[in-house]
Amino acid sequence: MSIDKQWEKSNIKNPFTFRALIAGALGVLAITVGDLYGLMVIHGSYMSIDFSTAGAIFMFFVIVAIVNTVLGKINKRFALNSSELKTVYIMMTVACAIITMGLTAQLLPILTAPFYYALPENSWAEILHPHIKSWLVPQGQSKIKYFYEGAPAWEKGVPWDIWIRPLLIWGVFLLALYFVMIAIMVILRKQWIERERLAFPLAQLPLEMVRDDKDSILKPFFRNPIMWIGFAIPFIFSSLKGLHHYIPEIPSLELAQGVPIFRNSLWFSFRLSFPMIGFFYLVHLDAAFSLWFFNLLSLMVRGLMNTFNITMSESLGIYGTSSPIFAHLGMGAMITLVIVGFWMGRSHLKDVFRKAFTGDKKIDDSDEIMSYRTAVFGIIIGLIIMVIWLTMSGIPLFVTILLLFGAFILFIGLTRVVSESGMAEAVATTISPSFVVSGIGTSPITPSGLTAMSFTYIWSADLRTFVMASTANSLRIIEGEGKRKRPLFWVIMLSIIITLVSSIWLLLELAYSRGGINCNDWFFVGGARAPYDFFVSKIINPSEPNWGGWYITAGGAFIMFFLMFMRTKFLWWPFHPIGFAIGPVWIMDQIWFTVFLAWLIKLIIVRYGGLKMFRQFRPLFLGLILGQFTCNGFWIIIDAIAGGRGNQIFWI
Repeated sequence: MSIDKQWEKSNIKNPFTFRALIAGALGVLAITVGDLYGLMVIHGSYMSIDFSTAGAIFMFFVIVAIVNTVLGKINKRFALNSSELKTVYIMMTVACAIITMGLTAQLLPILTAPFYYALPENSWAEILHPHIKSWLVPQGQSKIKYFYEGAPAWEKGVPWDIWIRPLLIWGVFLLALYFVMIAIMVILRKQWIERERLAFPLAQLPLEMVRDDKDSILKPFFRNPIMWIGFAIPFIFSSLKGLHHYIPEIPSLELAQGVPIFRNSLWFSFRLSFPMIGFFYLVHLDAAFSLWFFNLLSLMVRGLMNTFNITMSESLGIYGTSSPIFAHLGMGAMITLVIVGFWMGRSHLKDVFRKAFTGDKKIDDSDEIMSYRTAVFGIIIGLIIMVIWLTMSGIPLFVTILLLFGAFILFIGLTRVVSESGMAEAVATTISPSFVVSGIGTSPITPSGLTAMSFTYIWSADLRTFVMASTANSLRIIEGEGKRKRPLFWVIMLSIIITLVSSIWLLLELAYSRGGINCNDWFFVGGARAPYDFFVSKIINPSEPNWGGWYITAGGAFIMFFLMFMRTKFLWWPFHPIGFAIGPVWIMDQIWFTVFLAWLIKLIIVRYGGLKMFRQFRPLFLGLILGQFTCNGFWIIIDAIAGGRGNQIFWI
């Protein structure tokens, strides 16, 4: 539900105070240290792996419900006000998009993997090394080996001499990328938030947590007994699992089961995820229905194709969906979702470009975090920097442009999906590097270009969280704070820089002291090897353009256009196009049952209790989200104190 704007406007205060920035910076550092230590040393629950930004929610609970309340009890002036707390949360949610899956835990292993995992059996040294630009990666085989296996006693600390240069060079590209992401969201903010009124389910919990009244220091959200009932459900279930790790006699209830179907070719999962139930309760019924419906439909089609041996002999790598056919369908759907979205917002986009190029005073951009002129020209300059950087790394110019086109289609499309459907855990059906290789073949890319494209996996592959989506939710959270929003851009950039520096430093310290391969199997082994396994196979076995893939992509685009047209023209149309775009991905295979339960519960509540009952139960479902992520953080702290290892109480 939308937040009461009259309430918001009556409580406008300065969100960007010095103490808010200090609190936000401390929160960012706490999440960085806690998540990396919890993941790489304790091997606990993931706290920054998805759009859900679990680490930010846990830390925000600590700040709002405990620290701020205690400060307010001592003296009301000591407590941060609601506007300041929004700034704190925004800084932390942006940080969660960088710490692990979003960047750092991909960046460092992928930069070093082609050297550490080069063996005579895979010929990586002969195939890859001649094409890798020296400025792109750290140099020194022994010091790279220490990154994975731990440095010997006589080596003191991180060998910064091999890391500083490539990290600074990568910093240029990453800052350009993040600026473009932020600027795109500035341009789309008014269309998405004010005109289309997207639900932004991920922004609703922090907004409720800071909603104020004059009767108590403790926020009303935390005085609601219904919320605490929802909070207790995942906290108790997950705590039983945490206790079982230490005391095996305590029963642990497994909330994920599955059965093989279609001659054991597919796995039919039944997973109960409490926070996902909470998120999907907040979205429109047609969106939730379409997500589980299209997933089951795609599962049935995939099963029948396996049964009758209908396949496409193409490998697109390990990301997205395992079916190349559905990968192409999904890419076509994403292209249509973004382009038609631009067309629907063409009136607003005309205003943006008119303001940017002519300075038309009739168009007001004073409520944006940067002017439209800065956003438009910033995007142009940022893209030019990225194009130059990528071509210098070895990717041909035409391929670079196509790669960036695919990447930003997926960035914008997934951000739209998250903002509209509440998919706190989402990926696309494919990734831009695979889309490019499939679409034009390997010959125009050349071995040098294919090698350089391996490094693009750092920022364009496992898209489970990224800065653009965090920025979109941040712009929704800050809505209602008047027109004094320009400092928010610098707040976001401050969070990005603090997170980049602190997460890179800490991960290097952990890797050289403990050995990366002892820290996390996915980030230091499977995920680090994935781009090179894929592109080496393409260098050894060159491929032609897959015209069949283009036809399927066009088919996916047409189906998506039809679904969007029908939903726009006919109120009775039951299918939301977002379900078609991401229904076949592996995450939906895991959580379809959770989406179905959330949809069914909301359907019953709305049908028999109406909007009033929906609002009455809303705190319970917000409590499900808060309870799970708070429990995750609580058990990481317990494990750190007790010395527990491998006590992962939550995945998705």
